[in-house]
Order: sequence, then structure tokens, then C-alpha cells
Amino acid sequence: MKISIYGSGCAKCQALAKNAEAAAQALDLEYEIEKVTDVNRIIDAGIMRTPALMIDDDILVEGKVPTPDEIRQMLS
Repeated sequence: MKISIYGSGCAKCQALAKNAEAAAQALDLEYEIEKVTDVNRIIDAGIMRTPALMIDDDILVEGKVPTPDEIRQMLS
């Protein structure tokens, strides 16, 4: 599973990455995390608000930081 975090690298982006990693670990999933900070790549991905969470090719969250439990439910 590929987890991509889109954003400038701000505190909210870092929190989203931490929460996504915690959720994946709780479900015992194999994953790789990518942090995308390039504005052109963010726009090309169709993301309008950051931070954003993309799993494989699906955008699950834009513009907020869900808890690890909320992300775990999205992944289940």
C-alpha cells in the first residue's frame, strides 16, 4: 500500500503522516509513505486543499487531519 501525504510540510501535514502511519501499523499493513511538497505535483494530483491523504490512487482526505482511528476505519 502506498500512503501519500500532500502538503507544504507544515505541522498539520506532519500530524497527518504520523496518524496515517499509526493507522497502517494498527492494521498490520505493509505500506510505504511518500510526502509530496511540490506544488505542481499537488495540483496534478487534483488536490485542492492540504493537507491531503492519498492511499494508492484514491484521495481519502483533503484539508483536515483525521485521527488514527478515523484513518483506520477508512482503510478497513
